[in-house]
Amino acid sequence: KPHVPETLSPFQLYVFPFICSVTNKKPAQASITKVKQFEGSTSFVRRTQWMLEQLRQVNGIDPNRDSPEFDLLFENAFDQWVASTASEKCTFFQVLHHTCQRYLTDKKPEFINCQSKIMGGNSILHSAADSVTSAVQKASQALNERGERLGRAEEKTEELKNSAQQFAETAHKVRFWRDKA
Repeated sequence: KPHVPETLSPFQLYVFPFICSVTNKKPAQASITKVKQFEGSTSFVRRTQWMLEQLRQVNGIDPNRDSPEFDLLFENAFDQWVASTASEKCTFFQVLHHTCQRYLTDKKPEFINCQSKIMGGNSILHSAADSVTSAVQKASQALNERGERLGRAEEKTEELKNSAQQFAETAHKVRFWRDKA
């Protein structure tokens, strides 16, 4: 989010850069795309795009203060960025770090001058993952318990079926002998 001049002439175009990452291909091909939006427009135009594999370094510039500025170093490019807020930058770094860990097997980018909370256990992604894991464990436990109850019900049903068959056979024999007598 670059500095907005106080006065714009009718011939000046102001560019708002945004950060986007979208993938829907198999195998996943994550990319970082910078788009621009002209002042007064609601549409976006793609400005630059890099494949995630091209990312070499993420530089938070100063880990000791909350600042929205950061740099991204790619194989053949260096790009300076400014997030809307320091919090937005932190969230982007967490998502970017998680995406790199998930999709890159070789040459993972270096994260330098980043606050420890970005890579640590306090991140939004880690807490969300913990919540999902907890929910999956609870659902799995409930399914296991239900499976055990169904198994016991099947066993009981089989026992009742066998008992009913024995009763029917005995009743048939009793009737057969009673009719003969």
